[in-house]
Amino acid sequence: MADKRPIGLFDSGVGGLSVLLEIAGLLPQENFVFLADQLHNPYGAKTKKELEDLTGRITDFLISRKIKALVIACNTATCYAIDYLRLNYDLPIIGVVPAVKPAVKITKTGKIAIMSTPATAKSSYLDELVRGFAKGRQCLKLGCAGLEEAVETWDRRESAILLDKYTARIEKFGSDVVVLGCTHFPFLKKDIKKRVGDKVKVIDSGQAIARRVKYILKKKDAFSTQKNNDLFFTTGDQKEFSRVASVLLGTDISAERVEI
Repeated sequence: MADKRPIGLFDSGVGGLSVLLEIAGLLPQENFVFLADQLHNPYGAKTKKELEDLTGRITDFLISRKIKALVIACNTATCYAIDYLRLNYDLPIIGVVPAVKPAVKITKTGKIAIMSTPATAKSSYLDELVRGFAKGRQCLKLGCAGLEEAVETWDRRESAILLDKYTARIEKFGSDVVVLGCTHFPFLKKDIKKRVGDKVKVIDSGQAIARRVKYILKKKDAFSTQKNNDLFFTTGDQKEFSRVASVLLGTDISAERVEI
């Protein structure tokens, strides 16, 4: 039976829009409600308890918008809060997992670089992923301080400076696969590829998340058959979010400011 209720997504900023793009590309008839919690960005500076409280309030807001599934379009929030949300909310919740497992299948040198926020790089969640799927491989967990923020404001000059710095470390390490472990980073994929060269694969988990959403909706017979307008909210500056989101999505976005 058709279910035109929207899919809810949230992130600490604009990065989760990369996940929205992948899901919308696979499921063009679906409707979306996206919330960027820019007021409390960066999430990496928060404690686990603070993130649980924040993401709980965000989930309450999105549920009030009648969502049928929730996508945590943020690696840091997934790392620290997905277990809490799944325990406390009765709806499908999909998180973002860095593409370590696919990277292991791709690598020929056994050297994998994982670009993420500093918080994700030092998380036990990523440690467990590496131990579980990349045993016997060498993994460079690269906490890319400042890069998420450069994407957040779409500061091309700052992102170029930072990418030069971080890709130099990847080159020195000698990895042949780079995992983008932050949802902001796919917007820089072309820039990263240009720096690391054609012999290095650059992957993220966006398509896998989209396939997971499709699987869950199919299982519940909950596909939408009618496309309506997507809704965008921010806890920060609505004009600035709308400006950056319009650039990243390639279409005019008008966001509404909300308090969480």
